[in-house]
Amino acid sequence: MHGLPFAPSLALLALLSGAAHAGTLRVEPQSIPEWKAVYGRVEARDSVPARARIGGTLIDLKVTEGDPVKAGDVIASVKDDKIEFQIAAIDAQLLGLHASMDNAQSELARSEEMIKRGVTTAQRLDALRTQVDVVRNQIAAAEAERSVIVQQGKEGAVLAPVAGTVLSVPVTRDAVILAGETVATIGGGGFFLRLAIPERHADLLKENATIEIEGGDGLKSAGRLAKIYPEIDNGRVIADVEVDDLPTGFVNRRLLVRVPVGERDALLVPLAAIANRYGSDFVIVKSGDATAERAVVTGRPIPWDGVVMSEIVSGLAAGDEVIIP
Repeated sequence: MHGLPFAPSLALLALLSGAAHAGTLRVEPQSIPEWKAVYGRVEARDSVPARARIGGTLIDLKVTEGDPVKAGDVIASVKDDKIEFQIAAIDAQLLGLHASMDNAQSELARSEEMIKRGVTTAQRLDALRTQVDVVRNQIAAAEAERSVIVQQGKEGAVLAPVAGTVLSVPVTRDAVILAGETVATIGGGGFFLRLAIPERHADLLKENATIEIEGGDGLKSAGRLAKIYPEIDNGRVIADVEVDDLPTGFVNRRLLVRVPVGERDALLVPLAAIANRYGSDFVIVKSGDATAERAVVTGRPIPWDGVVMSEIVSGLAAGDEVIIP
C-alpha cells in the first residue's frame, strides 16, 4: 500500500468512464482496506538524559521544560568545593618538590666539580643523579594529578547531548546531585507517532503503508508506517509512523490513527448518485427500462482516485445498476 489508501480496479474506472455518457453504474464488489482505529502517541525519536559528570552542588540551571537546545550547549553547572582544596594541596606539594629539585641539582653540580678534583667517588655522583631523576618524576606525577583534578572541575558543566527540546528537568538549583544523575532529558532526532496495535493484527501490518491521522483540530493528514518492532509488548505490536506535519507542541499527546489491517469487499457508488431526504439516503436503481428509488444505508466517504465514493452497507446488491445524475 503506497501513496493512496488503495487503488481502484480497472473495471470500476471503466464503469465510471461509461457512466459519464450512459448515466449508470453497475455496482460490483470492490476490495478496500480494513481500517483499525487506534491512538498514537507523539514521541521524540531520541530521548537522551543530560547527566552530571561530577557530584556536587547545582549552582546554575539554565533551562526549563520546553526550551530548545543545541548539542554541546551548557545547560547547568555543578560545583564541588573539594576540588579547589585538592588543587591547593597539589600546588603546595609541587612547591616542595621544586625546592627539592633545586637542592638536588645543586648537590649534583657540586659533586661533579668535586669528582674532577678526585675529592668524591663515582658512586656518590650516581646516587645524586638518581635523586634528581626521582624528584623530576615526582614533579611530573604531581602535575599530571593536578591536570586530572582541574579537568574534573571543568566537567562541572552539564552539556546537552543532542539538539532538541528539553522534555523534563527533575532537579532544582542549589540541589546536591551525584555523578551520573540526570539533570534534564532532551528529546531530539525529530518526532514521530508511536502506535500500540493488538497482536492479532501483527501479520496484517505492512511497512510503508499509508496511515490516516486525525488531529485534535479536526484536520486530517496522512503518514507512513516507517517501522514495525519485532517484540510483542504486553499483547501489543509497537510501530512508528512518520508524519510530515505532525503537531509537536505537546510530547506524548495522543492522536486518533487508522491503520490498514487487511482488505474486505464493499459496494461503492459516487456521492453524486446519493440523495438525502428527511435523514434517509436514496439511490435510483435501473431495472430493465424502468427505474425505482431505493433506500440505502451508507458508510463514510472514501476517496478513490480523485472520486469521492460512499460505501453502501445495505440496500443494494452486486449487479444493480445505479443511475448517476
